Amino acid sequence: MLRISDANFNRCSEGLRVLEEVARFVLNHSDLTARLKHIRHRLANCHSKIEPQLLSSRDSAADVGAESNVSSEYLRRDVTAIVVANSRRVQESLRVIEEFSKLPQVTFIDAKTIEQIRFELYELERVLTSHILRKDKVDRITGVYLIIDSDFLKDRSATDVARQAIDGGVNIIQLRDKKGDKSDILKTAIELKQLCAKYNVLFIINDHVDIALAANADGVHLGHTDLPVAEARKLLPIDKIIGRTASNIDEAMMAQQQGADYIVIGSIYPTQSKEKVPLAGLKTLGAVNQKITQPVVAAGGINLDNVKQVQSTGANAVAVISAILSGSDVKAAASELVKHF
Repeated sequence: MLRISDANFNRCSEGLRVLEEVARFVLNHSDLTARLKHIRHRLANCHSKIEPQLLSSRDSAADVGAESNVSSEYLRRDVTAIVVANSRRVQESLRVIEEFSKLPQVTFIDAKTIEQIRFELYELERVLTSHILRKDKVDRITGVYLIIDSDFLKDRSATDVARQAIDGGVNIIQLRDKKGDKSDILKTAIELKQLCAKYNVLFIINDHVDIALAANADGVHLGHTDLPVAEARKLLPIDKIIGRTASNIDEAMMAQQQGADYIVIGSIYPTQSKEKVPLAGLKTLGAVNQKITQPVVAAGGINLDNVKQVQSTGANAVAVISAILSGSDVKAAASELVKHF
């Protein structure tokens, strides 16, 4: 029993350390890092009293399973595969420890504690994997973020406008339609998603989680009066990103704590697209950039005349509507803004 316990405690510790390093260095996620570290220490406490006996029982040279590795064990296609492999390693080892700890002669391990830790790992695997799957999208929240607002399209096609903006260098397209029928919004969303996927541009739906799901958008952006981030997360696949609007530091911190993948701060300047919106200003934007670890997007009244001021605060991206859509040459307007940010 000691050799089995020793081998599986070692596998648990090794796998947990890998997961902890992913949370710490790949994701820079303090909460996940702390939770994984806590589990690792709890497991260490489970067998600390019999550590000498475990070490005495170890005989790695005579282990018949030492040479039974398969070739796939030496290949990992990406970080997600590393997370999955090591989560499985820890979970399987915990199950072995748990089963053998139920034997009457094994009194040094509490089966219930091991079971609790195993179930915690199931949830942590899901959370860790979801963050890894979203990381590529989150890292692309940079540059110019065009909000295609139906009120600013006039007689133009949303898809044509998006194509011109993408040609001008826009990295992110968001569809915002407050008045249209959902069937029409969905049709437009599907067309935009296909276009954005072709050019490797992120596509975000404003407000409508159901349309984001139906159109397979990369994510959804939620305003102050929309679904809470936690509720939207329950509805969306784990690889979809969620943005949240905030007007001050407290709202931004709250949005990050609730799991928002990026934070939009606005309005930075007075804007025609949203009336009665409180001004956050450059000072708030700069302060948020100092506090928030997630990407920060500046929004509201941003144009060629002030985009450099916004950039100086450290914002990752600027979200605009009229700066690109108000003129007749969308590509040229987008290109000029991209050039200056």
